[in-house]
Amino acid sequence: MGPARRRDALRLRGGGSPPLLRLFPGRLSAFPLFLLALLLGFASLLWLQLSCSGEGPAPGGQDRGVPRQPCPPPAPLQPPEEEASWGPHRLALLVPFRERFEELLAFVPYMHRFLSKKRIRHHIFILNQVDHFRFNRASLINVGFLESGNDTDYIAMHDVDLLPLNEHLDYSFPEAGPFHVASPELHPLYHYKTYVGGILLLTKQHYELCNGMSNRFWGWGREDDEFYRRIKGAGLQVRRPSGITTGYETFQHLHDPAWRKRDQKRIAAQKQEQFKVDREGGLNNVRYQIESRTDLRVAGAPCTVLNILLDCDTNETPWCTFG
Repeated sequence: MGPARRRDALRLRGGGSPPLLRLFPGRLSAFPLFLLALLLGFASLLWLQLSCSGEGPAPGGQDRGVPRQPCPPPAPLQPPEEEASWGPHRLALLVPFRERFEELLAFVPYMHRFLSKKRIRHHIFILNQVDHFRFNRASLINVGFLESGNDTDYIAMHDVDLLPLNEHLDYSFPEAGPFHVASPELHPLYHYKTYVGGILLLTKQHYELCNGMSNRFWGWGREDDEFYRRIKGAGLQVRRPSGITTGYETFQHLHDPAWRKRDQKRIAAQKQEQFKVDREGGLNNVRYQIESRTDLRVAGAPCTVLNILLDCDTNETPWCTFG
């Protein structure tokens, strides 16, 4: 092809310029290109925010079965190092866990930064159930309590999908009695008076006084309600936050029920048993093995992962398996 024909072909194809640049007349300067890149970047960030969990419509429209990922928390600043001036107490943050890794990746750095900013000495324990039985949140908390060591003197029973957004929430040593951080007046989902789930602080002495939690609750739910009755039976009074004005916006709830179905199945006599108080079991009879114990960092935040094998007496609680 000769030079003249090549020039004609280029003219027909728009002179060889990329399609986006042909939208702009004449020769482009650096400023319009910079402005275009800035607008595209802003649009991308806006789409990311609207498409993540809890904000705006799901990608592709509502209710199409597409799971939305939780919005990541703000990029963590370097938290201050623990100092003696933070006080004599140390919190064991006990996080029952199974296969919710995207929530864990958000939870550990967020909580480490949140507690460090409040100058709460703490150790995060991820209580990872690795056996083949149904999930048992209460037994995992019992194991976490027993394995948390002598350098901690109070615990937080803390759901992995619940992030505190209000910096005035109190995570300090609950000397006067159990302190329910995620109170019914603040929790985004559960509002009944006797609710003590989500986030509950207790001294180790008070947890032992209750004999921990019942090990009979396999699957999702009811273990918190039974524990409330244990608290009252031990003569303890549940305290809750005051002066918090953010209402149901106090926490970010990361759980997406369309993506992770809760195990609410009731098997055999479980439906009747779930309303009874277990007056014999708890810390004294939890059966488990620690498969491994690993200290690691998630986005720079330290935590300890306990891989836990729970044991089940199928004569006592046949509902621990789906079989």
